[in-house]
Amino acid sequence: MYIYYFYSRRFVSEFKVKMRPLNESDFVDAYDVPRDESLARVEIALLGAIFVTATILNTALLLLLWRQRKQMSRMRVFVFHLCLADLVVAFFQVCPQLMWDITDRFVGPDLVCRLVKYLQVLGMFSSTYMIVVMTVDRYQAICNPMVKFQRARSRLNVPVCVAWGVSLVGSLPQVFIFSQVEVAPGVFDCWADFIQPWGLQTYITWTTLVIFILPVSTVVVCQVRICRAIQTNLSRKTHRQGVSVGAPLPARASGAAGMSKARVKTLKMTVVIVLVYVMCWAPFFTVQLWSAWDANAPKETAIFTILMLLASLNSCANPCIYLLFCGEFPKRLVKLLRPPALSAAIIRRANQGWMAVNEMWTESPSDVGLKGDFT
Repeated sequence: MYIYYFYSRRFVSEFKVKMRPLNESDFVDAYDVPRDESLARVEIALLGAIFVTATILNTALLLLLWRQRKQMSRMRVFVFHLCLADLVVAFFQVCPQLMWDITDRFVGPDLVCRLVKYLQVLGMFSSTYMIVVMTVDRYQAICNPMVKFQRARSRLNVPVCVAWGVSLVGSLPQVFIFSQVEVAPGVFDCWADFIQPWGLQTYITWTTLVIFILPVSTVVVCQVRICRAIQTNLSRKTHRQGVSVGAPLPARASGAAGMSKARVKTLKMTVVIVLVYVMCWAPFFTVQLWSAWDANAPKETAIFTILMLLASLNSCANPCIYLLFCGEFPKRLVKLLRPPALSAAIIRRANQGWMAVNEMWTESPSDVGLKGDFT
């Protein structure tokens, strides 16, 4: 199967068996259980494609942001660290799973086993909570703009530090749950040791709660309040225009509902990032809970496995979303990645395509003076 508590698919169907035997008769008879080689090849192909794509996109965007580090806006800081989190997912979550699928057994000592399991969940935590603090920052910018402005300098990196701190601490249980276990005479694997019969269910439920349900709930609350604030602001703006036609609008009212074009685009980007995150990870956590609580769950089916693998697509989608909403960065990315033999005509077509897609998210023609990048 997939990562975290059932990194090897054999572990899923046998987690109820005692994990630390006292004699040979107590060993988990997993070594002789054949795996579906066709499904394994599909897993390897998908994971390989996800790893390469996520690594290239996030590394390229990270380099572009780093080159402009002297002009880092708040939003760029969040995107920069989101790229770092997605690279953690690529190198320490997708890559180990890819190698594990190739070898069918974890190859490495106990220390490496615990470290890999820790870094796997660290990637999940960091990517998730970076999205949370990004959304909370947008909430502060729109609903409490004066408070945010007054504390902008001192709080610039505090949300990022909080996200990484929660991730580092929240991943610690992995170190104590997983270890190198002898699953058959002379055969070792990186497996978990749960208290039976409720340990596994508690672990999966808790992981789903802190990595998916609570973060998504926080994001939804922030987005709902943002929508209400925009609606209220729009109503007041319409009322003022009706009472005093021709009265000058506030300086901030360069876009819809009194928000600048840059802020509107930032809000849209945040919403899309959240929606894509939910679409990628909701099936994953659903099948995780299903496999933990239902002993008869179809854990070995292709659909069950693919749904878990596709969750890592979120790390490929995040840089694409940022490029979609940013005007100049797609051009710079093409210049950074293009081979020397690529013609100028192809470059122009690629740039035109990005510009056409970007125009779909542009506000009214009155919103001028602000370029593609935003704060």
